[in-house]
Amino acid sequence: MDKLLIRGGRPLQGEVLISGAKNAALPEMCAALLTNEPVTLLNVPRLQDVRTMRKLLDNMGCVTETHGDRGGMSFRAPDSINPEAPYELVKTMRASVLALGPLLARFGRAKVSLPGGCAIGSRPVDQHIKGLQAMGAEIDVEHGYMLARLPPGRTRLKGARIATDMITVTGTENFLMAAALAEGETILENAAQEPEISDLAEMLIKMGARIEGHGSSRIRIEGVERLHGCTHEVVADRIEAGTFLCAVAATGGDVMLRHACAHHLDAVIEKLREAGAEVEALGGPDCEGGPKAHAIHVRSLGARAMQAQSFRTSEYPAFPTDMQAQFMALNCVAKGSSMVTETIFENRFMHVNELTRLGAAIHVDGRVAMIDGVQKLSGATVMATDLRASASLVIAGLVAEGETLIDRIYHLDRGYDQMEEKLRGIGADIERIKS
Repeated sequence: MDKLLIRGGRPLQGEVLISGAKNAALPEMCAALLTNEPVTLLNVPRLQDVRTMRKLLDNMGCVTETHGDRGGMSFRAPDSINPEAPYELVKTMRASVLALGPLLARFGRAKVSLPGGCAIGSRPVDQHIKGLQAMGAEIDVEHGYMLARLPPGRTRLKGARIATDMITVTGTENFLMAAALAEGETILENAAQEPEISDLAEMLIKMGARIEGHGSSRIRIEGVERLHGCTHEVVADRIEAGTFLCAVAATGGDVMLRHACAHHLDAVIEKLREAGAEVEALGGPDCEGGPKAHAIHVRSLGARAMQAQSFRTSEYPAFPTDMQAQFMALNCVAKGSSMVTETIFENRFMHVNELTRLGAAIHVDGRVAMIDGVQKLSGATVMATDLRASASLVIAGLVAEGETLIDRIYHLDRGYDQMEEKLRGIGADIERIKS
């Protein structure tokens, strides 16, 4: 397994190009299953999860191609594909469940393995099953697979009112895609509001879907008989941008994040400003005009000039759980004490033990972590446990004195597009050690 070796203590200077969002690209790749016409995505990030999703679509019989220098990928799902997502491909990536809705909507049947992914807590698929059953699907779970089909005599899903017990991002995305080809009107109550969902909805609208209210908690979809192909540019990755913002705040420096939309990071930027970082948003507040119209400029004197900030994770637009570990790394060396409350996943403090190996002072009580800022961190060998934990260890390693060696960075490769190259481009002393 590859490792990252970081020699800390260097401020960051220059520009970083923020890649397309993994959490938008993956459902949008699955949306290509909704039509037999070509679908082209631009600004697709170069990630392990993207490669896994492509393998999954290839395995079904889709024709996929990579082209151009803008992260371009094209997909064509013929009428004769095999609507199955096997365990061998699904086990490493939870987003594979996003194939369920479009397969069922277009082909009337699907066999999708129960998903895997990061071990950060329970993320049940029961909400997906209940919602699709409300649309008329018959779904059984057998031998680790979800077996879905339309009842005899039906050729399309039917519109329904779906009110989930909890806010679910992938559930909202599955319902959006399924409802686009359903018969009649579907209302999604308690819908997730993340920018990646709005981006998926905008792509579906380009394909001919009728969708209103995306970006709010109530989405209305009027189903159509067929969808057509389109070209769509994937929205910039707000979590990658937030990770670089925390890295600059912690190390000190002056960095421009190109293609990043500040409006998608309001809660994180507010906390960084309160901590003492200078963060300037460039581009319109609504983030229209594509990723190239936007940037974020961040300046910092370093973590010891920052004031630790307490925060509580919650659903968008509140502070994202996907930024909790990275901001905690900053708090570890900021002045004062802070409290971090994790409300989304019950097991998302696995990075704490590794941060303490670097000298951090953290005490965990259930879903609350209490952090006392220390004067310095010291380099050590640590182990990545999940995607965002990996990023927190990178930030801590950039601040720590001496060398930090991060093992199991395949987690990092699932969600960050060539992170070490981008960091090296702005002055970090970081290298990948191939195993």
